[in-house]
Amino acid sequence: MKLYLVDGTFEIFRCFHGAPRAKNADGDEVGAARGLFHTMASLLREDGLTHVAIAFDSVVSRVDARDTSDSALLRSQYPFAADIGRALGITIWPMSRYQADDAIATAARRFAADPRIDQVVICSSDNDFAQCVEGRRITIWNRVTKARLDEDGVRMKFGVSPAVIPEYLALVGDPSDGIPGIPGFGPKAAAAILNRFGGIDEIPADHEKWGVPIRNRPSLAAMLSERRREALLYRDLSTLRTDVPLPDALDDLEWHGADREKVEDVARRLDDAELLKRTIRYR
Repeated sequence: MKLYLVDGTFEIFRCFHGAPRAKNADGDEVGAARGLFHTMASLLREDGLTHVAIAFDSVVSRVDARDTSDSALLRSQYPFAADIGRALGITIWPMSRYQADDAIATAARRFAADPRIDQVVICSSDNDFAQCVEGRRITIWNRVTKARLDEDGVRMKFGVSPAVIPEYLALVGDPSDGIPGIPGFGPKAAAAILNRFGGIDEIPADHEKWGVPIRNRPSLAAMLSERRREALLYRDLSTLRTDVPLPDALDDLEWHGADREKVEDVARRLDDAELLKRTIRYR
């Protein structure tokens, strides 16, 4: 059995920027929502998928009808996105007090421990999910690039083990999450120093004690000494929580098929009869 955990916030974002803009009969922007329906329907045909859940940062969004900015047009489609998940029979986690990333990290840790699950697949492009990877039991699938990462893949891509990813992102930075990193630390330098010492706390202030062949060690050491507290803050911000109080047990995430009546309702509201032509397994 395979559990797929979907970063819904990212999915609707990429559909907003990748799918054609469109309006329904009521004048609502629905292009991203239509794209989300198609990509989720495609996901449900993945070989071995037995359980699935999708997490959103928020599905409650009040948008001024006069606001035509990209941000407003995207947020206005969050309620559609949640209804699409429900229509397709996918468990929805609409987060408010916690981040969607934290919900996914919590679920990956919790359900990978269940012997009934053969593999957990996190569907996202966010680098911070690399910290969740465990062997081939918890993996990441970037549905944009089609790349899949297991533990060996994480080491190959980042140069460090999954457990060190928050430390790595703290030094290198992670623009997608607003983490600027520490100036001067590129991927190779960060990986080398973390593989030597294991964490930012353990990196000596004296560069002579580093014992790794990194260029510009004196300037890097000086910069880290000056900004070590910032680096530790970035590490904490990059560390995903695994204690979110999710209400569902594994059996609740089992996918039994889409709800035909709800799919028809979504197709009507999105004003797109093509949605009904998708190959979908119904209950």
